[in-house]
Amino acid sequence: MKEQDHSDNHQIDSESRLKAIIETAIDGIITIDRRGVIETVNPAAAHIFGYHPEEIIGQNVSVLMPEPDHSLHDTYLENYHRTGVGQIIGKGREVLGKRKNGKVFPFLLSISEVNLHDKQIFTGVIHDISELKKTEAALRESESRINSIIQTAVDGIITIDTRGVIEMVNPSACRLFGYDASEVLGRKINMLMPEPDKSLHDNYMHHYHETGEKRIIGIGREVSGLKKDGTIFPLYLSISEVQLSDRKVYTGFIHDITRQKVTEERLRRYAAELERSNRELQDFAYVSSHDLQEPLRKIQAFGDRLKMKEYENLSEQGKDYVDRMLNAANRMQNLINDLLTFSRVTSQAKPFSKTDLNQIAREVVSDLEIAIERNHAKVEIGPLPTIQAEPTQMRQLLQNLISNAIKFRKEEVDPVVKVYAKELQLKAHMTSTPGDELVELHIEDNGIGFEEKYLDRIFNIFQRLEGQKYEGSGIGLAICRKIAIRHGGDITARSKPGEGTHFIVTLAKTHLKE
Repeated sequence: MKEQDHSDNHQIDSESRLKAIIETAIDGIITIDRRGVIETVNPAAAHIFGYHPEEIIGQNVSVLMPEPDHSLHDTYLENYHRTGVGQIIGKGREVLGKRKNGKVFPFLLSISEVNLHDKQIFTGVIHDISELKKTEAALRESESRINSIIQTAVDGIITIDTRGVIEMVNPSACRLFGYDASEVLGRKINMLMPEPDKSLHDNYMHHYHETGEKRIIGIGREVSGLKKDGTIFPLYLSISEVQLSDRKVYTGFIHDITRQKVTEERLRRYAAELERSNRELQDFAYVSSHDLQEPLRKIQAFGDRLKMKEYENLSEQGKDYVDRMLNAANRMQNLINDLLTFSRVTSQAKPFSKTDLNQIAREVVSDLEIAIERNHAKVEIGPLPTIQAEPTQMRQLLQNLISNAIKFRKEEVDPVVKVYAKELQLKAHMTSTPGDELVELHIEDNGIGFEEKYLDRIFNIFQRLEGQKYEGSGIGLAICRKIAIRHGGDITARSKPGEGTHFIVTLAKTHLKE
């Protein structure tokens, strides 16, 4: 009797343990009878389908299925009972379920058949894979996005294995080298290289695998590529090494720099030509200052002696000749001095430094004090910025423009000159590159003005619009343009005859290191 009790207790204990396991399982567990009627539902299964257990116990299991399974489930069971061939029983499969709110979701269903002593039941274990499916979809989308980026990239992208065999090539790389993808896939990467790299590439790879010494991987370098038609072209190559689960691959990013290289070469030749031209100008300035000045000094010296010692002995016409000769010699002297000034803008240039244009403008006004007073002029200076510049040349620039504004005044009108600044940003950058931020200096006057059709002429060396009426060699504005260009900008003007002139000088705020 005691043995029987012990056996009963053991069975009860075992049943309660089994019940506890089923009740706390993460996966859903449902049992149905041979007609498909739900007998038991654990909390997890009820939660997965969005019901309370009592809402579905006693109902046909097809209530948890969307169409067509909902209508066909009785037929599935009948076929199984008749033939013994099951679609899911003992196998497990991915199927669709229908929640109480009508939402259809995917889950893994595995069904086992249990024959009790008095009846046959089926137990279904339900594992919700909605999140897994979302992750898979996101992964597929991510892969698709990455693939579309690779396929549409402007730069060429090629992947090779550790033996140098091409595994992937994008359309840009095909266009760049002039091949179809089918012509390069499965072939060695050195087919895209000119000699000596073509022959040495296997050695490069072997050396890297042996020593780990990186020459391009993770560094990037300018190299040469070989097109299908035999053309060799320059490219920038950066290679990244990728460790996959079972092997290593290398991905090369190829940027064609042909245009950049052609531009660099043009600039190099242009710079060399410019340097030669500047040297010639400097040589000319040297000749001007020595060889031209010497005979000119003699003309001036003998002319002065004639005027001092022999002047009274000359006829009126002779006196006129001497005066005109000395005037011409003085004009020639001024012209040579101005030419020297023009050549020195670059030949004797000093490095740029932090320059407060307010202070420069104040000093210029102070230097021009006599001319300002004599002409009853008014010079109004607005706030000006601090920039990287050569202070002496900024003084030259402002002095030329302000003194011009006073010189080319209208009769009976007191000159008014306004000097102010505006700051410009050429492109919106997070951080500005040298030459990207500009300062506009505006110098406006109420003088005689000029026809804008002559705008190009006024900045050329020795060009003058007003003939001999005003003093000067016509070189001042040419010096201004040369200074503006050296400071990363330029100069222009707006004007109408009789309505004054408005000069606009652009200057870069910062410069490349010289």
